Amino acid sequence: MRKPIPFVWLIAIFALALSACAPPAAVEDSNAGDDTSSESMAEAGNDGECVVTLGAAVSETGKYAREGKDVRQGYDLWLDWVNGEGGGITVGDQSCSAAIVYYDDESDPDTITRLTEKLITEDGVDLLLGPYSSGMTMAASAIAEKYDIVMVEGNGSSETLFERGFKNLFAVLTPAGNYGESALKSLSELGATSVVIAYEDTAFPTSVALGAVKWAEEYGLEVLAVETYPKDVADVSGIMSKFKELEPDVFLGGGHFNDALLFVRAAKELDFNPKAMVITVGPSNPTFVEEVGADAEYIIGPTQWERTMAYADDYFGTAEEYAVQYESMWGESPTYQAAESTATALTLQLAIEAAGSTDTAAVRDALNALDVNTFYGPINFDDTGKNAGKPMGAIQIQDGEIMVVAPADSAVSDIRYPMPAWSDR
Repeated sequence: MRKPIPFVWLIAIFALALSACAPPAAVEDSNAGDDTSSESMAEAGNDGECVVTLGAAVSETGKYAREGKDVRQGYDLWLDWVNGEGGGITVGDQSCSAAIVYYDDESDPDTITRLTEKLITEDGVDLLLGPYSSGMTMAASAIAEKYDIVMVEGNGSSETLFERGFKNLFAVLTPAGNYGESALKSLSELGATSVVIAYEDTAFPTSVALGAVKWAEEYGLEVLAVETYPKDVADVSGIMSKFKELEPDVFLGGGHFNDALLFVRAAKELDFNPKAMVITVGPSNPTFVEEVGADAEYIIGPTQWERTMAYADDYFGTAEEYAVQYESMWGESPTYQAAESTATALTLQLAIEAAGSTDTAAVRDALNALDVNTFYGPINFDDTGKNAGKPMGAIQIQDGEIMVVAPADSAVSDIRYPMPAWSDR
């Protein structure tokens, strides 16, 4: 828990001492060497005597930079809250400041492997927060397990992460195999009978696709075709042309934000007109509508969280109150990646407080025993480290707005089905 404090932090603490009881604020990011590292310093009230230091390698550049920004903003919202209104992290009889040491993992598994090891062996962080994406989490968590240090994450959902027998990895989000469940169930109830599936050949989209096949069969949808494509694909028109010939009721695409843009643009260019398009990651991000404009209408996407959901806690309040706080801090609405990142850090805080320590074994035991409702939803880990308590939702773009359409107890609107042909819009 208590670590040697880097020089830049000593300067910050000295400045705080001079400014008496000034309110908490973050130290400006600083770069070190070639790693683009930065440190978010927890300030005050504790006179620098007790600091819980967390480490996080997050994508600031590369393929996952867009989502990585959301992850870091989610973590930093928690950091600002816990060192301010939250009153610090209670560890035994001490009230401790929180600090996060960040590195840019460059969206590269080899880089995050090296940086995670650096966080543990050189920076001496107490515990770890996860990166964005299942592939990056796969690499980082292997290092955490090697050094026997707990990692809590909210952005790696592939089931393969939890099939390795690791004891130190905990994920607050719903597993990837469930991403398509709510949407496919609702569409089958509306009369859809067939589906085609395209997915990126990496861990998270593969889990999404395998789950989609399972849910399609369970809900009576015939799977007409399944196609895969490589990471960093720039053109999906070949796949969409094949699918057009099959005339499916539903298209389901498993990938990341840029893939969502490619799917929609290719479908329109080729006049591919399924009755519903379900795409992971992109549609629930407000930027998606900005990128594709009116073509975003009717698109359905899985969501881990939306501000209209009826979740609440004693820390951030309701889901809507969290969203307002996020907007106040960052000037934009939170994506679910941001919300689950805040929930990740909050979960680690609650485990530290329950354990009364940052010791790995004590925190791990506390996480295994945790059963809590949060602004993000219920969090209760099974024996593999997955969140067993949280359902997956679905949204649809309606009149330019992100509307929750499933499950029924979270829905604020009905699914608009079938979506009209491109030529009829």
